[in-house]
Amino acid sequence: MDLVEVSDLHFSYGDLPIFRGLSLKIPRGKVVAILGGSGSGKSTLLKLISGQLAPSGGSILVDGKRVHELGSDALYALRRKMGMMFQSSGLFTDLSVYENIAFPIREHYELPEELVRSLVLMKLDAVGLRGARDMMPGDLSGGMTRRVALARAIATDPMIAMYDEPFAGLDPISLNVIATLIRKLNDVLGLTSIVVTYDVSESLKLVDYIYVIADGKLMGEGTPDQLLASEDPYLKQFLNALPDGPVRFHFPARPLDEALKLRPSRPSG
Repeated sequence: MDLVEVSDLHFSYGDLPIFRGLSLKIPRGKVVAILGGSGSGKSTLLKLISGQLAPSGGSILVDGKRVHELGSDALYALRRKMGMMFQSSGLFTDLSVYENIAFPIREHYELPEELVRSLVLMKLDAVGLRGARDMMPGDLSGGMTRRVALARAIATDPMIAMYDEPFAGLDPISLNVIATLIRKLNDVLGLTSIVVTYDVSESLKLVDYIYVIADGKLMGEGTPDQLLASEDPYLKQFLNALPDGPVRFHFPARPLDEALKLRPSRPSG
């Protein structure tokens, strides 16, 4: 049984349509990437899956539950099983690294403080930052900040972990560390992971399955090898970062030679 099922999803921000009949499935235990350009709705999809937004049409099922039809108590209970790594990391700047990791554990469960301490130190050790427990977020490098955010996302041992642009702005070493941790933690902890990103090259090395979305719909899906072998014009352009294809580099205009022959118009008056 798939953990997440999105069926004929429709959603708009006012008059701006984001999804126009999107359907996809996230199998249990796998790392799945949602790829797409800026503004394609990748982050919006995570908000819909977690119940922060409600669709205007279609359905979203998580662990067999229709998310947008749950009451507040049932939705809160479902969210206890979700971990989220935010695009900007989202750490509490006035709390130490230790307190950031402890926060979701204390929020969701009434545990003895000694057990909270053990859980926090184990999560920090998993991302290689147990020695940074007393540091403040403002003192961390970009890569360290992402690793703390990753530790917080898995602090409560969720069934599903969602990563919103986890590689953005990272140097190659930090990026590889984060990608390796996502893969390793998914397999060791038995998670199901959704990675939302525009980083094609890293996703192809990391994930089990890929969905590519654009213009509010699904443009392609498959394993990394299947997508790389695809002859679809859009997928070939997107996956290989080609300047020419269905997505044009040049905004529509007259041919350049024609435009150069035109005399510039003078303002009247």
